Amino acid sequence: MDELRFDGRTALISGAGRGLGRSYALLLAERGAKIVVNDNGSAQRGDEIVANPAEDVVAEIRAAGGEAIASTASVATPEGAEEMVAAAIDEWGQLDILVHNAGNVRYGLIHEIPLEDFDAVIDVHMRGGFYLARAAMPHMISAGYGRIVMTSSCSGLYGSQTTVNYGMSKAALMGLNNVIALEGGDHGIKSNTIIPAAVTRMADGLDTSAYPPMEPELVAPMVAYLCHEDCALSGEHLVAAAGRMARAFTTESKGVFHPSWTIEQIAGEIDAIRDASEQWTFPPYPSGMADHLGKSFEWAHKGE
Repeated sequence: MDELRFDGRTALISGAGRGLGRSYALLLAERGAKIVVNDNGSAQRGDEIVANPAEDVVAEIRAAGGEAIASTASVATPEGAEEMVAAAIDEWGQLDILVHNAGNVRYGLIHEIPLEDFDAVIDVHMRGGFYLARAAMPHMISAGYGRIVMTSSCSGLYGSQTTVNYGMSKAALMGLNNVIALEGGDHGIKSNTIIPAAVTRMADGLDTSAYPPMEPELVAPMVAYLCHEDCALSGEHLVAAAGRMARAFTTESKGVFHPSWTIEQIAGEIDAIRDASEQWTFPPYPSGMADHLGKSFEWAHKGE
């Protein structure tokens, strides 16, 4: 296979000063993309600015012969997202690729977490993804082309204790991704999520002694593929964890139909309702919602 390159493409990557985002920026730049390296240099909690890593990554890219500019705007506000997108448009006249990777973490049980900590994580992950998509999509629609990658997590798929804000955000980004795929489909815009696992500063304080090698560079090739013009996927969720690449998706059991139900019937047939021996999978794009409803309606119309 010929080398997949990004010559002539411009990418905006949030949270690209360290960890996963840095690895994405370096790989895309190595393959020819021009990069807006966004990172506001905040600490893990996102409550103080401790460094200026965006400039460091820009320097790395330029030293290797690539093109890049730094952005220190925050994804947590619509104004910050608009500023990042404007940086790409002002510098290169286009924005082809958007990767929302910026993140923070604040721990707490549901009944104990301060609302300030809850909102701080929701603002960066969930609202940040929306703000960036809202700012970027008009330019992509006008150009008739775009590749968007939102960062989800196994916490979004399965949940994790003491990170309700993080898990909710990551699940919400999967929903956002599905809508971007649907709304962007007629405009040449494809959107997918990455569900990564890597040891970065986000894992500070966790016991990772039993983990296998999990460097960010193991995730970057999947993200780069999702950003490439040859990628035909949209509305999907791709896993990259410790060298394993996979797809995550929503699956329904076939279920049971009756024209009417009682509580007692449900209790008596709950095992059959949940039986996974026959499964239906409806990809969100291009018609998952309609296919889901269609299957239910089909039974209802037949009345059997």
